Amino acid sequence: MHKYADMLSLGQLTSADFAALLFSAAAQRKRRFGEALAGKHIALIFEKPSLRTRVTFEVAIRQLGGWPILLGETESRLGERESIPDLARNLSLWVDGIVARVFRHSDLEELAAFATIPVINALSDWEHPCQALADILTLSDAWEEFSGRTVAYVGDWNNVSRSLWKACELSGLDFRAVGPKGFGPKPGERVAWFTETDALEGADAVYTDVWASMGQEHELEQRIEVFRPYQVNERLLAKTGKRALFMHCLPAHRGLEVTDSVMDSEYSLVFRQAANRLPAEKALLISLLENQDEATSEEGSPRLFRRFGHVDHHPVAQGKLWM
Repeated sequence: MHKYADMLSLGQLTSADFAALLFSAAAQRKRRFGEALAGKHIALIFEKPSLRTRVTFEVAIRQLGGWPILLGETESRLGERESIPDLARNLSLWVDGIVARVFRHSDLEELAAFATIPVINALSDWEHPCQALADILTLSDAWEEFSGRTVAYVGDWNNVSRSLWKACELSGLDFRAVGPKGFGPKPGERVAWFTETDALEGADAVYTDVWASMGQEHELEQRIEVFRPYQVNERLLAKTGKRALFMHCLPAHRGLEVTDSVMDSEYSLVFRQAANRLPAEKALLISLLENQDEATSEEGSPRLFRRFGHVDHHPVAQGKLWM
């Protein structure tokens, strides 16, 4: 079980934890409004631009009876106006949770270390757990069972692919990644990684992302030449040898990492993935923040991560940092 009441990485979860979140997310699609977060205030910190993540978290919080508070551009720059520990301590006095989309995962970890309220990773340079939960929920709609199924990621190894890999492991899905030399997993990440696109043979779903993530836009021209052979088009999908599904976290650069014909095809799941961001995030919010009297209600599954209200933040923060 997850040691602390934060959701920073899928590596914190067991397979049972992840399955419970999927069950809860599926249940949220049948119930639009609820009271799981009634009386709760959630601070939203967005260092990076966002469409899907910001809108779905705001909607999710409101549909669950809570109030989202979006920090302004100046306040969202972690460590600039005031230190991250001081920001965390202050927010812990007033609100019940923090959703943060940040440039550096280390900043997110520091925020969680000094906050005494739940912190949710809405994207960092290391992981994007909310996206991966929505991705697996989408595949559970497409496939009756995961046994024998393979998901192949094509392109730059990044935060999205890392979370997808972890989510596949938690779900019992086979996973492999394909990309150019020098753009693969970090040392120590035991991923089935290949440089030849022939490795896509047998894949049931092909997933890609942009070739230059936020903060790497200045490298785009150089990356286009390196990644061009890995564009997901009809010819590349044919290498699977079957009618493979296509996935993308969005936003997509049409004509670069994927063609229009693939994005708009009947086997493309991209907008189903986007739709599932809302119930996936509702499931995470419930697991971390559900009111105690709602814990056994029909809102969702029992809470996975428990935190019993506001306490003296300094000892707790230090305990989290050094345990």
